[in-house]
Amino acid sequence: MKKGDYIWGGIILLISIILLVEKTRDAFILFTDSYKLLGGFIKFAILSTMGEMLAQRLTSKEWRFQSYFFTRAIIWGMIGVVITLMFTIFDAGITKALEMKLLPGGESKFVFAFFTSTVMNLTFAPTFMFTHKITDTYLDMKYEGIKDISMKSIADRIDLNRFLSFVIGKTIPLFWIPAHTITFLIPGEYRVLFAASLSIALGILLAIGNRKSVVKTS
Repeated sequence: MKKGDYIWGGIILLISIILLVEKTRDAFILFTDSYKLLGGFIKFAILSTMGEMLAQRLTSKEWRFQSYFFTRAIIWGMIGVVITLMFTIFDAGITKALEMKLLPGGESKFVFAFFTSTVMNLTFAPTFMFTHKITDTYLDMKYEGIKDISMKSIADRIDLNRFLSFVIGKTIPLFWIPAHTITFLIPGEYRVLFAASLSIALGILLAIGNRKSVVKTS
């Protein structure tokens, strides 16, 4: 094991202790309930970035900071803000649809969780994932010194077949819909804790998807 393995593991251990100890867990919940969007930003900026670093460690066998490391972390934080909003919006929307009997299931908690997860992942998720792919590709091209980067050059660089077949075609039905169904079964005050753990999985899945892509040259 390398030094970076211990550092990464130590950070995860520290986060786990914060979530397991009652006083620190209560303080964490209070903070994220009081500052939901800021809490979403911090969770995703830290945990999804750590997920990307772990994915890179698993594929390249070494730890190293990505190009534009802090910019990527800020982007993850912004994604966290949007996801926090989407959780609230889709929760309220599906609840109302069930009340109006626009969807079957009545008061079933599982049906509510499944519909919320499914609708969110089939509508919002592809848009956000592709947006993240665009920002990642732009930063990669900028680091390589490519000038006059345009949306066309970014689109030419993205392996759309890989994105659709892996990120959309596999991770959404096989991981995200089941994972977020569980998320919406959890009481509201604990969803933030579960979402924090999913943040790492999100970073790993998207990072592996990016690194397995056959990069197209412009």
